[in-house]
Amino acid sequence: MAINFQVNGRPASTDAPAATPLLWIIREQLKLTGTKYGCGTGLCGACMVHIDGKRAFSCQTQVSQIAGRSVTTIEGLAPNSSHPVQKAWLAEQVPQCGYCQSGQIMSAADLLKHNPKPTRAEIVDHMSTNICRCGTYARIVSAVERAVREG
Repeated sequence: MAINFQVNGRPASTDAPAATPLLWIIREQLKLTGTKYGCGTGLCGACMVHIDGKRAFSCQTQVSQIAGRSVTTIEGLAPNSSHPVQKAWLAEQVPQCGYCQSGQIMSAADLLKHNPKPTRAEIVDHMSTNICRCGTYARIVSAVERAVREG
């Protein structure tokens, strides 16, 4: 049975088994490769997307859970990379290897959507769901703070 949903504002459908992780639908069927596989257990945040406007680990979300819902991936956050978080990421030169960055950006965008003026402690706490193997945490926090300032 087909599962219908939206991805980045466009209709999507899959007849994958209900328990298939959303991550695999995004990457393998829809060919949106900005969302990354990291750990597969919801511990690293590389697979972060927004579902109905709230962040979610796509590796832990079964495709059956998104029927009728709206999914936003990094590709749909701002097609021209004009989101304040994306601009701040570039200005602060956050990426080193870059692997975790789409998940980091999606988490930061979620934070600012729900808390437009977070404290440094709130930024650190919210972003703790995302792991950066390169250790660019100071630049990540600086980028979120810049996005708050420059909006």
